Amino acid sequence: MKKVNVAAAVIVNEQQQILLALRHAHLHQGGKWEFPGGKIESNETVDQAIIREISEEVSLDVKSTVPMMVLEHDYGDKLVCLHVHWVKDFRGQAEGVEGQEIKWVEVNQLSQFEFPAANQPILLEVMKCLN
Repeated sequence: MKKVNVAAAVIVNEQQQILLALRHAHLHQGGKWEFPGGKIESNETVDQAIIREISEEVSLDVKSTVPMMVLEHDYGDKLVCLHVHWVKDFRGQAEGVEGQEIKWVEVNQLSQFEFPAANQPILLEVMKCLN
């Protein structure tokens, strides 16, 4: 089975809102909300991947990240290893550079969004830490 290493960022603004992005319908787990990020290239650290992916996807300049968790999820057709970091130190205004919808969401509203199954432990940690 194919294993994919992914860097994901839980981006928190000064109002303690979380940035979410809607996956394009044609992608794996399309039509669901996610924490922005993407595949880690073979020559990158997790920090480097997050900085690159967040710049490419939502046009934010990430200054630093803090590790939150690493988790694996088996979707049946692929095994995803998520390297999740907090991002609170960033500059710029978020925009969906790839045409994806993005949204700043209050922590108590996260349960109203549909996420890929792999994101459930992340959601629990976010709600625990920011409530």
